[in-house]
Amino acid sequence: MRIARFSHNDAIKYGIVDETDLVVLAGDPMFAGFETTGERVPLADAALLAPVIPRSKVVCVGLNYVDHASEVSMEAPAEPLLFLKPNTAVVGPGDAIVRPRQSQQTEFEGELAVVIGRIAKNVTAENALDYVFGYTIGNDISARDLQFSDGQWARAKGFDTFCPLGPAIETDFDPEKARLTTSLNGEIKQDAPLSDMIFSVAEIVAYASEAFTLLPGDVILTGTPAGVGPFVAGDKIEVAISGLGTLRNTARDAA
Repeated sequence: MRIARFSHNDAIKYGIVDETDLVVLAGDPMFAGFETTGERVPLADAALLAPVIPRSKVVCVGLNYVDHASEVSMEAPAEPLLFLKPNTAVVGPGDAIVRPRQSQQTEFEGELAVVIGRIAKNVTAENALDYVFGYTIGNDISARDLQFSDGQWARAKGFDTFCPLGPAIETDFDPEKARLTTSLNGEIKQDAPLSDMIFSVAEIVAYASEAFTLLPGDVILTGTPAGVGPFVAGDKIEVAISGLGTLRNTARDAA
């Protein structure tokens, strides 16, 4: 099932994507379930939004692909390397990525995003997927110059608009069978199977739940493959994952 969050007639709603229409849901499906209202909205008339606004946090995994660790001259970690983005970094498909004045080197990082559906604390890898609501696409935008000058990643990864998500949440998805590509102005820069992740989704959810209580609506970005690179104002970034669609955003400089 594919779930979208959208705006229509000045109202924000959730709907099940059904070919050319959205079947409107009675509320947030993570809390209200999948009861429908009987209303249908043509996809062409809806503006897709970020499919989820995390209520508390975005948990991110660094260096989760060996090739990416190599390209940034770092060793692959023995355990998942976690950091956080604020929920104010989240934007949706089609929204602008704003390059802050403080940075001269902003970079894209296409990633699989996991949406948590149940409160999870100290869960095991064996049952971790029971706590996953679904999957979407993320772009872990990074101010690379600030990442290295600061010596830690909170500011460099946490600017407003630095966490595009979308276009929808797929509840029936197998990461082991999917492939990620990231294109910059139509040129493919990243191309890798999600099976190349060092730590699986289940391992990441379990590990993160040992440190943080994961709440419904929290998002986990699972790391990026090799091929990350810089972008400038006017560039169009497209992250595609087979089975999930394509997340498209264009960059602009801060006013």
